[in-house]
Amino acid sequence: MSLPGSFFDALYAASDDPWSMRSRWYERRKYALTVAVLPRARFASAVEVGCAVGELTALLAPRCDRLVAWDVSGAAVALARARTAALPGVSVERRAVPADELPACDLLVLSEVLYYLGPEDLAAVVDRARSAVRPGGTLLAVHWRHRVDGYPQTGDAVHATLRAALDWPRVAAHEEPDFLLDCWTAAPAGDVRAASVAAAEALW
Repeated sequence: MSLPGSFFDALYAASDDPWSMRSRWYERRKYALTVAVLPRARFASAVEVGCAVGELTALLAPRCDRLVAWDVSGAAVALARARTAALPGVSVERRAVPADELPACDLLVLSEVLYYLGPEDLAAVVDRARSAVRPGGTLLAVHWRHRVDGYPQTGDAVHATLRAALDWPRVAAHEEPDFLLDCWTAAPAGDVRAASVAAAEALW
């Protein structure tokens, strides 16, 4: 079963930064790697699912004309709105997957969110992600690998599902003991040039 919204409401009732995203070097480094992997300098439209307090949102914003960040927790939405209030083109909404449909976008970021979903909900989100990302767009996923009591899935299980379901060419796959990062381009399988940053600038 997927974790309910009340689980996250309880976390934010206890702390305004439950995962210490503002202060941990681990998080800052991971966010820097996440943004560095993006294959384009800029995206016309982006969606970030599970924005939490908005730290990654703030790093994505300068790379996007329009960025919509979602979170299931009202407290997280308020915190992310405060964090990004001065950043143009950013909106933060209280939404959840798979209950809400993903809008069409050029960049979809699924960071530290999919392991909260049960297998059926995860499959539904992956299916909708395939339709939401426009041709030539980017899907980026990052997840913690260690098992957490009460979470329906691990990051490894989530990325195994993504890799099995997405036949798009992969821009990058980064593996560490603590997290996995995968980045795809929405293009036909085997189209290596579609996923090549160098090819986009006619370097080969």
